[in-house]
Amino acid sequence: MQSLNIGSRRELFIDRYLIERLDRAQLRLQRPLPREVVFQVKSPAENACTACYNLTQEDDRILMYYRGYYPLGESGGDAAESQTAHLAVSADGVRFERPSLGLVDFAGSSDNNIVLRGRAAHNLVVFRDANPAVDPSQLYKAVGNSGTDNLHGFVSADGLHWRPIKEGPLDIPGAFDSVNVPLWDPHTGQYRLFSRYFEAVNGRVRAIQSCASDDFIHWTRPVPHRYSEGAPLEQFYTNATAVVPGAEHILVSFPMRFVPQRTRDTEGMDYPGNGISDAVFLSSRDGEYWDRTFMEAWMRPGLDRRNWTHRNCTTAPGIIATAPDEWSLYMIEHYGWNDNRLRRLTVRPHGFASVSAGWQGGELLTLPLCFAGDRLRLNYSTSAVGYVRLELQDTDGRPLPGFGLEDMEPLFGDELDEVVTWQSGADLGALAGRPVRLRVELQDADLFSLRFAAE
Repeated sequence: MQSLNIGSRRELFIDRYLIERLDRAQLRLQRPLPREVVFQVKSPAENACTACYNLTQEDDRILMYYRGYYPLGESGGDAAESQTAHLAVSADGVRFERPSLGLVDFAGSSDNNIVLRGRAAHNLVVFRDANPAVDPSQLYKAVGNSGTDNLHGFVSADGLHWRPIKEGPLDIPGAFDSVNVPLWDPHTGQYRLFSRYFEAVNGRVRAIQSCASDDFIHWTRPVPHRYSEGAPLEQFYTNATAVVPGAEHILVSFPMRFVPQRTRDTEGMDYPGNGISDAVFLSSRDGEYWDRTFMEAWMRPGLDRRNWTHRNCTTAPGIIATAPDEWSLYMIEHYGWNDNRLRRLTVRPHGFASVSAGWQGGELLTLPLCFAGDRLRLNYSTSAVGYVRLELQDTDGRPLPGFGLEDMEPLFGDELDEVVTWQSGADLGALAGRPVRLRVELQDADLFSLRFAAE
């Protein structure tokens, strides 16, 4: 059997990529923890249809772009030139401020946080370009639509003053009146765009496609995302795709799953509409095939009745490190209501899913792996009585001398990057480059990720 060469990459247990067998253990989706409301719309420049939030993190601040003004009750709708894109800034990801930028006039004043006005402001999505060869005058890049089937590219030196990257729309087909996500992919060394289109199956079904570019101007033909055989066709309204920090060969996505045939009470909404939604979790290792191990919701609407209306539970693009042991994501609540707002969610770093076993215990056996380094580090969590213990085997399943289960003291606790040690003192580095299997024994425990390292 051919081995997987994982080198010193951090591998997440979000799919079956490393797994040969699970015995009394399972892959388990880890749902985020709802935290505080971090942003509440304020009229007149923001309203019930303020949306399309997206975040990018710098060294000392977090930038959040969003659609502010939407012409409720006016002509033009999504194509209205009166729409505005705004910027809010935060130092901690919890408290966001609206800076006075003085760039765009609104209601007779430029004392506001507007960065763009016009059709493209409907869904301007921004990222700070991490391409090592980036032109400083184009450090910030964005896309925004000028109509359902037109998408434009924008660049900026400071994230405030925007200009088109080319005359006219990008040569990309799709249905772009939604949150389309551009990003720099350091693993492939390309720009990627994850956008919406309509799948012509049983009517018009909202779906996700992706394309790539070397210069953010010329793009490959979009490829519809593929899923495992038997996965149902579901309507994905947005995607919130992101590169996993510290595991850049993996992409994750948090689509808003739209269910148009279900509607609850909408009386009193400023912007009523049919349908309800939640958020789901997907992962990919190539950007085209997306794993659907977890069909259940990543985030439900919950007890709040105002989240059981259309286009709620929309995850904003951007994974933000708000503490050494905390990543934050953000989700729209009360869309279409006059108290439209944004809530922070937190997840464990690299902990979107896990191999999990209950009190009765279970085991994981990996496929043969080739690694680099002389340390094995685990991201895991146990109960007070639980533990994680592992052994290294040869490709035939025989324990390697000094690396058996009996050679290791069980790990217990809650750690993000703990070094595994064996009582024998055997040299793990001597096995680097040689195919080995990991047999992991768990009791009332979760294993989120692992990595081999030379540190």
